Amino acid sequence: MPKKPTPLTPLCAEEASSTEKIVTAITDAIVERRLMPGTKLAEQKIADIFQVSRTIVRKALNQLSRDHLVTLEPARGAFVATPSLEEARQVFQVRAMLEGAMVRQLCATITADQITALRTHLEQEHDAVHRIDVQGRTRLLADFHVVLARMLGNDVLAELLADLLGRSSLISLMYQSTHSALHSQEEHVRLVNALEKRDARAALRLMEQHIQSVERHLRPDTPPPDLATVLRAAH
Repeated sequence: MPKKPTPLTPLCAEEASSTEKIVTAITDAIVERRLMPGTKLAEQKIADIFQVSRTIVRKALNQLSRDHLVTLEPARGAFVATPSLEEARQVFQVRAMLEGAMVRQLCATITADQITALRTHLEQEHDAVHRIDVQGRTRLLADFHVVLARMLGNDVLAELLADLLGRSSLISLMYQSTHSALHSQEEHVRLVNALEKRDARAALRLMEQHIQSVERHLRPDTPPPDLATVLRAAH
């Protein structure tokens, strides 16, 4: 019989919680495009911000490395990953395949309550885009795709999409402009309309066009801000 997992001691649980806080803060900063590819993640600076040991910081950076969000370089340290152009192409290709299948299935199962929840999410997106709330709109526009996956009741798909969306945010040192954010939000509205009509063909076409549009409209932005400023705000 398989062994039962050993319960975490209070100290181990505290370390795990601290590690997760760091992972979440850095992931959120990447997804919201506050930390750009190539930014150095200094262990001591992160340890000082979160008031933890460098050992805990190292655990968090190792986890982020496994998620392909951080690159660990011997004798140089940790850096926000910089995906190659080929990796970028593959990430969007995988997203198109997964999310196309996702919306086809949703057309057969989506409920009126779920449509209402999506409409509420769209209103939040609209408000954030028109307020020029860059962090808010970026998070909401990305979360839209994870919300769709969760509506299928598939936690594995939701986690996989969240990982892919994090990697999408790193591609080619680019941010999303206000114009392209507005365009993405409008595409989300059309997609929800297709889902409400249970029009699988239209939903698939719109999702494919949407992902291609997001990839096409990424634009270069300013150099990365100071690491301490970004993580203190998140913390």
